[in-house]
Amino acid sequence: MSTAEVHATGETTGLLRLRGYAFRCALGRGGIRRHKEEGDGATPAGLLPLRRVLYRADRLPAPACAVPVEPIGPQDGWCDDPADPAYNRPVRLPYAGRHEELWRGDSVYDIIGVLGWNDQPVVRERGSAIFLHLARPGFPPTEGCIALELADLRALLAMGLSGIEVAASRP
Repeated sequence: MSTAEVHATGETTGLLRLRGYAFRCALGRGGIRRHKEEGDGATPAGLLPLRRVLYRADRLPAPACAVPVEPIGPQDGWCDDPADPAYNRPVRLPYAGRHEELWRGDSVYDIIGVLGWNDQPVVRERGSAIFLHLARPGFPPTEGCIALELADLRALLAMGLSGIEVAASRP
C-alpha cells in the first residue's frame, strides 16, 4: 500500500504523485487549507487515509484496489449537516438531515474514494464528505474533494493507494 502526494499547481488544480507517476487533479474551490471548515470549499491539508472505495456497479466494473470496495445504490447518501448526529457519515435515503446523494445523474461519483477526514472522531463544522472522485471535463474546482480522470483514478487505485498527503503549499 502506498501514500500519494498532492501539490497545488494553481488555486484549484494540482498534481497527485505516486511511484514516479503524476496525475492532474482538481482541488477545492477554496484551495488547500490547514484549517478546514464546513462549506469553505477547501481541500484539507494533511494525511487523508483512503478508508474504502464506492462505485456505480450499473456503470463500471469494480475498481482494483487495496481497500474494501462496495457498490452504491440510489438509497446511498452522505450527511453534511453539522447539527445532525450522522454528520460526516453515510446515510440511507430518504434522509431528513442535509445530505449529499451519492447516486448521481452525472459520472462524478461513479467511483468514490472515501478519504479519512474529520472521521475519527467527527468534529462539528470541521468538514465532511472529502472524497477522491472523477473530475468534470476541464477540471473545474470541487467542493473540497480531489478529482481525477477515470483512467488516472483507476490506475492510482490499482497501484495500491492507501492515502493522500495533501501539501499546504506549492513545491
